[in-house]
Amino acid sequence: MNRELLRQYLSFYQDLGVHTVYRRGPAVIEPPGGAPRESPPPAPAPEPLALFDEAPAGDSLEKIRADIGDCKRCRLHEGRNKIVFGSGSERAKLVFVGEGPGADEDAQGLPFVGRAGQLLTQMIEGTAKKEGMPLLRKDVYICNVVKCRPPENRTPLPDEMEICGQFLYRQLAAIRPKAICVLGATAARALLDRKEGVTRMRGNWYRWRDIPVMVTYHPSYLLRPYNQNAKREAWEDLKKVLHYVYD
Repeated sequence: MNRELLRQYLSFYQDLGVHTVYRRGPAVIEPPGGAPRESPPPAPAPEPLALFDEAPAGDSLEKIRADIGDCKRCRLHEGRNKIVFGSGSERAKLVFVGEGPGADEDAQGLPFVGRAGQLLTQMIEGTAKKEGMPLLRKDVYICNVVKCRPPENRTPLPDEMEICGQFLYRQLAAIRPKAICVLGATAARALLDRKEGVTRMRGNWYRWRDIPVMVTYHPSYLLRPYNQNAKREAWEDLKKVLHYVYD
């Protein structure tokens, strides 16, 4: 990318109110019993976000939420009711990242409170109990790639993910969890920049910067009655994450 085009990109994002951008590190897959190795690089594509590797010094969830404000940086604000920032422990060792708010989340301003959220809570607390871990939902942190509900729950568009992704990256950098569990293809694409489907990626370890990342199915996918095998696989993925983080 030449300097003039880069300058135009930066000017565009500054006009939207985005003043700090981060460079994505390469996704890394960690084979069982072996050292991590870099995954094959994605096909070349225009990348406007390629300046800073670190979050602002002294960053915190409170400061990030204040910086979001009454966000109108992308079109998603037009139909939203409430910004859904995130919930849980600021000192969480495990962070779950989903796609975006649904109708229930948009109404309450909290992530994963509808049917999919109730299933996620059961998965976290039920799996932890079976594995002998005193873990509740409030002990982890849960957020989404985008903070406003997309119309009709459609998949967030690339520019929406780029703009909102800056705040997601800051959230993760501020919390510094021991591991991240991404729920569904959109969250996997946002953090790992990989194009494979969840079926191929799930159950494997990757890395966002230096933090291990586990990919699994989104709870809304598991609510469909014909996905019984996926439910079993998701519980296995979650069990693997919990033992890695809390053992």
